[in-house]
Order: sequence, then structure tokens, then C-alpha cells
Amino acid sequence: MKFNKWTVGLAAVGVVSLASAARADEKLSAVETLVPNTILSGYVDTAATWRPGTDTRAIGGAATGPNIPQYGFAKNDGFSLNAIDLALDKPEDESPWAAGYHVELMAGPDAVPAPTAGAVAVRQAYVTLRTPVGNGLDWKIGVWDTIIGYESSSSPLDPNYTRSYGYSIEPTTHTGVLATYKINDMVSLSAGIADRFNGINGNGTTESQKALMGSIALTAPDSAGWISGATFTCGIIDVPTGGTAGQVGSTSLYAGMTLPTPVKAMKLGWAFDYFDVHNHSNVNHSDDSEWVGGVYANIQATDKLSFNTRAEYVSSSGKGLLYAPGAVANPVSNISANAAEELTATLQYNLWANVVSRVEFRWDHAEHGNFFGSNPAAGTGDRSNDFLMALNVIYQF
Repeated sequence: MKFNKWTVGLAAVGVVSLASAARADEKLSAVETLVPNTILSGYVDTAATWRPGTDTRAIGGAATGPNIPQYGFAKNDGFSLNAIDLALDKPEDESPWAAGYHVELMAGPDAVPAPTAGAVAVRQAYVTLRTPVGNGLDWKIGVWDTIIGYESSSSPLDPNYTRSYGYSIEPTTHTGVLATYKINDMVSLSAGIADRFNGINGNGTTESQKALMGSIALTAPDSAGWISGATFTCGIIDVPTGGTAGQVGSTSLYAGMTLPTPVKAMKLGWAFDYFDVHNHSNVNHSDDSEWVGGVYANIQATDKLSFNTRAEYVSSSGKGLLYAPGAVANPVSNISANAAEELTATLQYNLWANVVSRVEFRWDHAEHGNFFGSNPAAGTGDRSNDFLMALNVIYQF
């Protein structure tokens, strides 16, 4: 499970209990199994979405659906079972040579990594080991969540129902070895090596095609006053170009922060993502890149009621979130560069035990052309704005 900055920020101001980078610590509740020291946890994620003005239309005798924003797991009108998540954990104990494991399976359209139809995805499966070097060097060996990003692949841990554009350009899982060392309560370092990935999981076996990554996390100490618990994280992932056609290289850069405020009920955050695909163009071998800047705000009105907002700006210079070939899939296929903004407002009220229930409004705006909508006959869209209303209900155990 990747280290969730939003959850850490909430913990810093006392909104939720502190969550560690390990999946076992991120659960909100757990069911003890018959196997000693093994914990079962997970969630069921469901939703209903409505995009006004996006009814399917028949043009030229063929039924066509609308083109919607290309953030992660975006959906059209309707009801959906987003994901089922099941995890088994044996956490490490406090001994110098501690060991444990984590296995996490996901099913549904929002599973990570994206499974084939009807299949179950192995989101994570790794062995954890500690070696008594200094304060203790912790290892993950297997398949694990990426080390960068403000949001998590676990929907209950995110402040909003819909995913950000920043999340959508990040890798989600890696297959390899990750080392984490906590220098002190303020500084933690991570470094890893993994198979190069094409999309969201690993492939490639030669030693010259391994992905290299590293990150640093800083936490304000208790003596820092009202900013105590503020976190800053930055990281880089570099993926080499593969040896076969279509295996392009890439570089991902990330920086993010959570910040308490003098108002105890309010917390702020920001995130920056940059993604560069090397030699992507088949014509001039130039790089395609995109970057996303986002700001977050949380107001914890009561123990059960909270308000979360997010605003983002995304800029794409090539074939990324704002470009997809084909007149139907991309109504502005002649535009190779675009920019967009999104604003999301979420109201969450936890009425039932172990249940996350929230309603959300989202607005996306494309800067160039009528990017949204579908009109294959004309090869163009019919609007530059997209609106969404959603109800999200998640049960956690």
C-alpha cells in the first residue's frame, strides 16, 4: 500500500488515527482470522453517477456514447460496483529480525492493476523483512503500491470519490524490492528497484531495463506548534526504454504536502505531478509530457461530517490525458496539446458504523476545443465542460 499523504495529514490534526505505510496499519477495522497473528481486512466500494446532458445518441444509424474526462476510473451515468478489496496481513513484530507479509486482491472495474474481464487482480503481494541496521531497515519484496502520489488506490482513504488527474498519470504498482529507512521522527527515506512497467504493472526482465525510484518524507515535529505533523514528500521514478516496440521509457516526478492550520478543524494540502514519456512520437521521436498541480482542503465539521474540496490544473503536450487517437474516442484528435481544470466538492457523512457515505459534485473544463461529447459524423465534440454528480457508499471491514 502506498503511503497515503492525505491520511497522514488527517492524523496530524487529529481527524483520524495515524496510518502507516503498511496496508495492515491503514485498515479502519479488521477481522481476526483463524490463523494466529493474521488479519483480514478490506472493503466493498459502490456508487451511482449522473452526468447531465450525456445521453447516448444515435448518429448515422449507430449508437454512440459521450467522451468523458480521462481521469482514472471515470464512469458514465449509472450504478456501479467499483471494487472489492480483500487483504491478509501478518504485521512485523518489534524484534530486530522481524518478518511478515501482505496479500491484497481486488476485483471490479476499479481494481489495480486493471484486470482482464472477470478476473481478480493481485494488487499487492509482498514479504516484509527488517534488518537491524541503525534504527532498522525495512524491506518489501514482491508486488507493492507505488511510492509517489497524494491519493491512494484505496478509495476509502481518499478525500474525494473521483480520482485526481495527478493520480491518473502516476504508476500504481511495482514488482521488485523496496527499502525504507527512518532516520528519525522527522525524516524517512525509501529507495527501490523494480521491473520496468508498461502502464500500471511490471514487465521486462533484463538488468538494463529496471525501474529505479526513490523518495523522501519529512514530518514537522511536535515542537513546531500548530504546524506539528505537517508532511512534505517528494519522489522520482525513472523507467528505461524497453527493447521491443511500444516499450517507451518514462520519468515521473512528484511533490506533495499536507498542512494543518491554526483552525483545528481545517487542513490544507497540495500536490504536483510531472510525467514525461521518452521518444513517444513515431514521427519525430520527441517526448510527450504532462503535469498536474492540485490543491486540497478539508473541514472536519463534526465527528461524522466533513467537507473536502480539490482543484486541479492539467497541461498535456502530447498523447496523454487530453489526447486519444480516433474521432470517436477523441473528438479533438487534431489537437496534440491541451489543458484543463477540474473542481471537486465532496460532502461526507458517516451515518452507519464502518460505512463511508459521500455525495460529490465535479466540474471539468477543457481549455481548447469541445473536448467532451461525441459526434463521429462531424469528428468533433459538442461541449468544453463536463459535470458530474455522484453518490458513493463504501463498507469497510
